Amino acid sequence: MTPGARTLRPARRRALAAVATASALLLAACSAAPRPASPAAAGSVAEGLNAPWSVAFHEGVALVSERDSARVLELGDEGPREVGTIEGVVPGGEGGLLGLAVHEGELFTFFTAEGENRVERREIRGDAGALALGPATTVIDGIPAARTHNGGRIAFGPDGMLYVTAGDAGDRDSAQDPDALSGKILRLTPEGDVPDDNPVDGSPVWSLGHRNPQGIAWDADGTMYASEFGQDTWDELNVIEPGGNYGWPEVEGIAGNDDFIDPVQQWEPDAASPSGVAVIGADLVVANLRGERLRVVPLDDLGTSTELLQGELGRLRDVVAGPDGGVWVVTNNTDGRGSPRDGDDRIVRIDLD
Repeated sequence: MTPGARTLRPARRRALAAVATASALLLAACSAAPRPASPAAAGSVAEGLNAPWSVAFHEGVALVSERDSARVLELGDEGPREVGTIEGVVPGGEGGLLGLAVHEGELFTFFTAEGENRVERREIRGDAGALALGPATTVIDGIPAARTHNGGRIAFGPDGMLYVTAGDAGDRDSAQDPDALSGKILRLTPEGDVPDDNPVDGSPVWSLGHRNPQGIAWDADGTMYASEFGQDTWDELNVIEPGGNYGWPEVEGIAGNDDFIDPVQQWEPDAASPSGVAVIGADLVVANLRGERLRVVPLDDLGTSTELLQGELGRLRDVVAGPDGGVWVVTNNTDGRGSPRDGDDRIVRIDLD
């Protein structure tokens, strides 16, 4: 039995299955047909960034991670300013300084170190324009690392717990191994302890059967969503249940197998490669790398989507709700896989309405 399988609510699983079935009909062997739409013209928030990966906010100040330089930057009126460089980061391939999260005055960082992925936390010191970082405390280490499939997104849920996405690090079968940290979404206290109400006593595993999840977000009702890179056939949008098994490597995309939870929407990788996600108003917004587009999924109709910015900004790594009420989109054209344009990489602001 998979970790926490007994904790899955049958009614919820039936509802998800119904959504997945409807999605499969809409997808009709390719992907959900996008509805045409155009956002307001993009405005620049920051330019000249080096492979930015994640954005988090401390008292309204945007903090940005750069994957390869291991720098954390703060964005201000005078442009990006270095807050600190994370020691121990070993960049290579898709690894490096990845996800950021802020909680109660501390900065949490997910990064690739020597032979592992790790999450640390540091006190954020000073005021805007002069922020600095205190010494590091390890939250969790020993997460398998590789040149690809590191996961790397971290976020605090509405329950105050820290959620961590961990890719399979190239070891496909580990995603189904309940004792492995790879191919999972993990749930921890801010200090790194295992919460008492996790699916399996003493285990940080919240869900399993993931290939390379890179985006997590929650709606107002507390429902958790995750984006996931597939292999050659389907990328996925999943609704995450505690103890849920999402099938990799046994299945990819909507399979209709009762042993696994199907995605609520799937896309061909060349039109997607979904990374960061954010709930903004009544929509789930998904940043896509290879697909070079922003996808907007209405929360009341998870099998449909609208595509924005297709090909206009290049590869898109992250999307967040900005403190100015706009939607901030992070490009990723300087990561070695994109085609940099003047000013790349950048963060731009758009309005969905």
